[in-house]
Amino acid sequence: MFPAQALAENLKCQGWNIAMMTDARGRKYADRIPADPIIEVEAASMTPRRPIQAVAGAIKLGRGIKTAKVFIKDWNPHIVVGFGGYPVFPPMRVAQVRGLPTIIHEQNAVLGRVNRLFAGKAKVVASGFADLEKCPEGVNHVVTGNPLRARIIEAAPDTYTAPKDTINLFIVGGSLGARLMSETVPEAVALLPEDMRERLHVVQQTREDSLDRARQTYADVGVFALCEPFFSDVETHLAKAHYVIGRAGASSVSEIALMGKPSQLVPLATAMDDHQTENAKVLKRLGAADITPESEFTPDRVKTILMKRLNDSNWLERAALAARTAARPDAASQLAEQVSRTVRLNPG
Repeated sequence: MFPAQALAENLKCQGWNIAMMTDARGRKYADRIPADPIIEVEAASMTPRRPIQAVAGAIKLGRGIKTAKVFIKDWNPHIVVGFGGYPVFPPMRVAQVRGLPTIIHEQNAVLGRVNRLFAGKAKVVASGFADLEKCPEGVNHVVTGNPLRARIIEAAPDTYTAPKDTINLFIVGGSLGARLMSETVPEAVALLPEDMRERLHVVQQTREDSLDRARQTYADVGVFALCEPFFSDVETHLAKAHYVIGRAGASSVSEIALMGKPSQLVPLATAMDDHQTENAKVLKRLGAADITPESEFTPDRVKTILMKRLNDSNWLERAALAARTAARPDAASQLAEQVSRTVRLNPG
């Protein structure tokens, strides 16, 4: 939703009319997107390993396609831009059947299943990272970067300064699999030497059902910690951080790069095509991050990495500079230009 929001904001400023089509889950987060109208369609994932769910999913997609047909015929868009996931299927299917120009934006370093279905007929396949696994040969692949929210871009610091006294540690677990972060990191911090714990200032996104345990663990070892299920000002904490522990979703990796932060990334083990590991490799190859698989993300392992990294100011500064080289702060404008250019070359 964040890349869609950033693109919509950019195009709206240029005078475009924006409509958005998403499913019920996406509709909950669509209020900040400058689109009118916002159309809700039925969509569902389908897997051959679960035939009953596959049939139910196909029926929902069929209804979604009918909704998309009616709207697209009536609204007659100049172009349709898809950001992946099954809610994209109905509008992209209808648009390509009708011969409308389409653009796909893939946030991850692996082209998603739905995007692969439509990549061959898309005018442009834009990507958040330079490497794009599973991208079909012959498509017009353009690297734009991942459009980020204006608040993230505005909060990005100009320079990185390694910690001297206080060490700001920021842990963000994401919406999926946050229990691992919520429980493991406090236990790891508790294993650190006392002189290091005294310097730590921890801000951690923590699951609701793990809050009391996390807060108590930090309090027992004398570590200042702010633990909350959600931070509305995440950009402020990310900007102040000396080191970040987090998942490797596309937006997270892109935000860490823009902020120029050293990090430890823990890819979600259940992510489709293991795309979070591929995302994390973007920063690891630059020497800006460590990758720790979920199976190795134990208190002792995390403690060892924190000891190694937080006590090495030279590495922290090098890693911060390296991370920044992967940043693409102009991603939204680059993607908007691809949209405008495609419409100019394919007048309705």
